[in-house]
Amino acid sequence: MSFYEHVFIMRQDLSNTQAEALIEEFSSILSENGGTVVEHEYWGVKTMAYKVNKNRKGHYAFLKTDAPAVAVKEMERLMALHEDVMRLLTIRVDGHDHRDHHGRHVFAFEQMGLLHGRPRGLSTNA
Repeated sequence: MSFYEHVFIMRQDLSNTQAEALIEEFSSILSENGGTVVEHEYWGVKTMAYKVNKNRKGHYAFLKTDAPAVAVKEMERLMALHEDVMRLLTIRVDGHDHRDHHGRHVFAFEQMGLLHGRPRGLSTNA
């Protein structure tokens, strides 16, 4: 089995309990197909850098999984069909210890292009 990290964004009009129920739903789909969820985090409602499906905010969730590719594909397929999931990013990692110097998971945000602030590679000394 391989290690994966998933970040997905759900519609802003969901309640916190509905968002957490969706996290559990997708975790159970992964488990049913032979995978395990190592850790999951609900990050709450965050403002996005640009509108996605006419929404400026969304509920963010992060999953660390150890699963076969078949289980990940099935979870991604069901997420793509789910009307409450706006965006999804899955990356395969060597292990589950990828954090920045503040202890935050930011790699997936950078991959999605949803970070506020200056673009990477630009110098602050103008």
